Amino acid sequence: MAKRHFDLFGAIANFRALHDAALRAVRGKRSKPGAAAFMVRLEPECLRLEAQLQAGRYSTGRYHEIVVRDPKRRLVSAAPFRDRVVHHALFAVIGPLFERGFIDDSFANRKAKGTHRAIARYEQFRDRYRHVLRCDIWRYFPAIDHLILKADLRRRLGCRPTLALCDLIIDGANPQEAVEHYYPGDDLFTPFERVRGLPLGNLTSQFFANIYLDPLDHFVKEVLRAPYLRYVDDFALFADDPAQLQEWHQRISQWLEGRRLRLHPGKTRIAPCKEPQAFLGLELHPGGLRRLPAVNVARFRQRLGLLREGWRADKLDDLHVRQRIAAWVAHARHAHTAGLRHALLCGGWFDPFWTDGAPAMQG
Repeated sequence: MAKRHFDLFGAIANFRALHDAALRAVRGKRSKPGAAAFMVRLEPECLRLEAQLQAGRYSTGRYHEIVVRDPKRRLVSAAPFRDRVVHHALFAVIGPLFERGFIDDSFANRKAKGTHRAIARYEQFRDRYRHVLRCDIWRYFPAIDHLILKADLRRRLGCRPTLALCDLIIDGANPQEAVEHYYPGDDLFTPFERVRGLPLGNLTSQFFANIYLDPLDHFVKEVLRAPYLRYVDDFALFADDPAQLQEWHQRISQWLEGRRLRLHPGKTRIAPCKEPQAFLGLELHPGGLRRLPAVNVARFRQRLGLLREGWRADKLDDLHVRQRIAAWVAHARHAHTAGLRHALLCGGWFDPFWTDGAPAMQG
């Protein structure tokens, strides 16, 4: 049984912890109005949060909602900055307690992990096995069940005020997409009575999402004993025999019912490892070749045109344009894209062959 931890709240609800959390939360967001306003009054705001948390008077604010349609329609929710400070302070204390129990092949939202390490691990498994079972969970974040998540937290946390803060953040989630599935034991009203959903965009949501699927990780690794890796709700199992993968598919589907989750029927499939596979934004080919999917290139080409227009019209400054391009280039460099980047960015800041008129290293 996992060790339960007590007396944690003092390390969360204190000025120093909140001050440090604010400095972490503001990284890359100093120009945002909410962040800027908080940082101007950093010490008074942290003292205010400390007093509210210690007195049990802290309450969460209203989310700012943005609908993103690239590459697919998603609801992204931004918590007020002061709430994000609390999220960082909470995560700094309880994150390491859960991190110790996570498997090594879970890659999302963890230090020294990330998408590109997950891709490298995928390629290692792909080169050792003949077939892969690719799985994706249907509307994962909207489907996360609050009661199950709270029970998971209580298996490791015994500190009542810390649990109350976790519950407050979970219960303060804004409404998500409806996921009205029936599971064994449900009556007619069960799907409408159970509260579900965490907002995309929160540090705590990403962390809670890992906690929610951590039992799946251990089931697959320790019970099924399968070669396996997971990034959020996108995961893969490998075997030489497709019949073995089919059996694992059935057992995972049954197991997920206990978490009130369902595999995505259109994205869950068995495929030969010798076929190219799209994984975490790259198209992976046997032999180590990596390409960017055509849809990714088309989207960037369109964004690049808009950035150029805005820059030439003095509506966008150099820093904004460089940051937007650099974000795409940082991902594209992990594929064999030197020629593609040269064609798109020829003679520009990020041309891999020419930088300020001088030959540059290829990447």
